[in-house]
Amino acid sequence: MKIYTKKGDSGTTSLASGTRVSKADPRVELYGTADELNSAIGVSISFLTKNSKLKDSLERIQNLLFELGSELAGYKKKDDSSCILEEDISQLEKEIDLWQDSLLPLKNFILPGGSSASSFLHVARTLARRLEREMVRYKEEGHEIFAENLTFMNRLSDHLFVAARYANFESKIPEPEWKSRAKGK
Repeated sequence: MKIYTKKGDSGTTSLASGTRVSKADPRVELYGTADELNSAIGVSISFLTKNSKLKDSLERIQNLLFELGSELAGYKKKDDSSCILEEDISQLEKEIDLWQDSLLPLKNFILPGGSSASSFLHVARTLARRLEREMVRYKEEGHEIFAENLTFMNRLSDHLFVAARYANFESKIPEPEWKSRAKGK
């Protein structure tokens, strides 16, 4: 099978249903952003410490994001339910709580950075927020977006924030703190 089909040369692509749409279609934006997020997480994983406690979680999330991207492209489960389950959201919450127990409480705002893994996890966090905004916009335009998907994306950005902090913790790299010019810090 060839990787190129030439069908998209005119600026169109096929959704999971086979329907041809513009590559600027909001649905293409949705699953494209899910793919960007998945890629950023993949880069993050490549920079984790050797025995990182984050790896399994992030790989599980990558698989979920692939399913979500397929759903956003029009793939439907037979029972017409979300690919995201309540237990997926609960798992994110459990991991957030677990990792936070090892971290010092935040007393200041932090800047994205520190280790390479942390930096890319912050990029992934911002992509998760963008995907969440795009999904909300799409839903507000009258299209179907499952409530579980919105909850998952909201929780995922929090999860990636804590994962970025935890990646610095594992690497023994201090988190860069924001210094306010107005406060003279």
